[in-house]
Amino acid sequence: MRQSSGVRGEDSASAESAEASAGPVGTSADGKVPAARKSGRRGRRAKKSDAAGGEAARGAGAGSEGPGPGAPGAEATGGEGGGTDGPRGGGADTQGSSGPGSEGNGTATAKAGHKAGRKAPRKAAHAKKAGPEKRAAKRKRAARIARWTALSLAVIVLGTAAAGYFYYEHLNSNLKKSNLNLGDKRLDRSAANAAGQRPLNILILGSDSRNSKENVELGGAREDAGRKPLADVQMLVHVSADRSNMSVISVPRDTRVTIPKCTDPEDGTVYKETDRQIINTSLMNGGPGCTVAAWEELTGIPVDHFMMIDFAGVVSMADAVGGVPVCVDANVYDKDSGLRLTKGSHKVKGEQALQWLRTRHGFEDGSDIGRTHAQHLYMNAMVRQLKGGTKLSDPGQLTDLAEAATKALTVDKDLGSVKKLYDLGNDIKRVPSERITMTTMPWVSDPLDPDAHVIPKPGDADKLFSLVRNDIALDGKDKKSDKGPKPTVPAAPKGAIALTVFNGTGTAAQPPATRRASDIAEFLVKAGFTKATSDSTPRAQADTTITYPKTAERPDAEAVAKALGLPESALRMSPTVDRVTLVIGGDWRTGTKYPKTEEGDASKEPTAGATGDGKKDDKGGKDGDNKAPKSSDPLNGNDTSACMNVNPLNRF
Repeated sequence: MRQSSGVRGEDSASAESAEASAGPVGTSADGKVPAARKSGRRGRRAKKSDAAGGEAARGAGAGSEGPGPGAPGAEATGGEGGGTDGPRGGGADTQGSSGPGSEGNGTATAKAGHKAGRKAPRKAAHAKKAGPEKRAAKRKRAARIARWTALSLAVIVLGTAAAGYFYYEHLNSNLKKSNLNLGDKRLDRSAANAAGQRPLNILILGSDSRNSKENVELGGAREDAGRKPLADVQMLVHVSADRSNMSVISVPRDTRVTIPKCTDPEDGTVYKETDRQIINTSLMNGGPGCTVAAWEELTGIPVDHFMMIDFAGVVSMADAVGGVPVCVDANVYDKDSGLRLTKGSHKVKGEQALQWLRTRHGFEDGSDIGRTHAQHLYMNAMVRQLKGGTKLSDPGQLTDLAEAATKALTVDKDLGSVKKLYDLGNDIKRVPSERITMTTMPWVSDPLDPDAHVIPKPGDADKLFSLVRNDIALDGKDKKSDKGPKPTVPAAPKGAIALTVFNGTGTAAQPPATRRASDIAEFLVKAGFTKATSDSTPRAQADTTITYPKTAERPDAEAVAKALGLPESALRMSPTVDRVTLVIGGDWRTGTKYPKTEEGDASKEPTAGATGDGKKDDKGGKDGDNKAPKSSDPLNGNDTSACMNVNPLNRF
């Protein structure tokens, strides 16, 4: 039952009214008895009934214990009065009567009233501010909530980004890195084309390392666990400057080559140059950087990057892509590698994929040559799978592939991040499968050890390397050479042509021929090119080239080429030079006239319609320089019908 309440803030009037009351003890000023169970709540609602405490003060202060007439269950509930002091609002010992229906004791209620009485002035003061200030407080609270919400969202976003960053760093840490070239010299990068694009040359190595328990179990030969690894798989991937085609050259691991002097970056050991070892041993001379140096010496092709994978890496990569489809034309069992397959097509993965790549007795004549062909078939199939994208549509599988790839690889330091590998992959992905050509270096038996080793086949091997050096596709499908618009002006007078000559005859294994740049510059000055000068800055490239910056300067470059007897194919337009620039390559170490090339040499201009086998094709072209020779066993990347010929001695 409500008690009378005074006007808010008029606390003194309420107190006076309570003192003047003549009603019985325990009643309110107006003679009404407050409900016992509501008195405590009314104490908490001081701001709504300020006068009620004054009216109840008399009953609370009197300390009467007897029940008042008509006050069943009433408790002394002082403390609702806004202006009464503590003692008058309810003493600690005050008890109200417990008449019929009373539900509580007066002592507890009196204490509550005393507490409420002390809080009443503050609550009344707060009540005055319930208007604009309360709304302002709400706005501040909302602003705080908004700030914390924004902060929480920022933390979530940053946390997600941080997780991605840490995973990216985790993948980076998986990669092992090493120096690109451990020789004393390295070839200059391939020249850029007219659009400023450069070819990419990447050396892929397969190591037989047994430096872990897993590699020992996969590779067998436990007695080799402590020796340095050999590079049993070696193939150079050449991606054309315009990314229209890709050429792959494998060199059999048993090829005897010149291995240049190399210095181990870890312990400083110097390995002397040798021409008595096979190319797979180059990896033992300090690491993959020495194999790179050996490749540059063998092919004259500048290597931009390398990637090396071990046994365990092959297994994990094959598993990550879900297996690689291969084919054999008969049942095969090679007890040395463990490969066992029935005739037909199979999808190899895990250890079986490694067996496929390692077997040498199972295919063809049981030599390393058959093994390189099996590797080409496998690589083609894997590339087709990855380009198909079916594996890459599943985030979980993509993560598996990223983990497998980064853990499996050792790369050169310039390629030592996931982003660079990703960018490289996107670059290579632009090449259509039908423009990928796999080849094996043409070879003949090594005269020093004909039963065990091979050497490059004269002529054919040179031509294959030269095609790649000159960025000519091995499939013979390059468009006719486009030299751009014909210059509308003739060549400038010889004496007006600004020309710089460099000595590029130094290679990984051969020191530069002395005075080549100055000798040729002097010859050109005597021939009328009075502005020809030499530059002593070291260069190194296999082929002699003349580069010019603009179409209008091609006639000037042609005039220089004619004076030296250089073929038209030696001319390059590239924005990387600012004048006509002649680099004397390793193919011209003596004399002032360029040596005549033999018929079929790739230094000649590409010929449309060539077949690469010394015969004319149905378009009338002769054996050309724009297609790999048949002795290199070319395999097209889109050939899904390829099937390995099984060695008769390893059938079951």
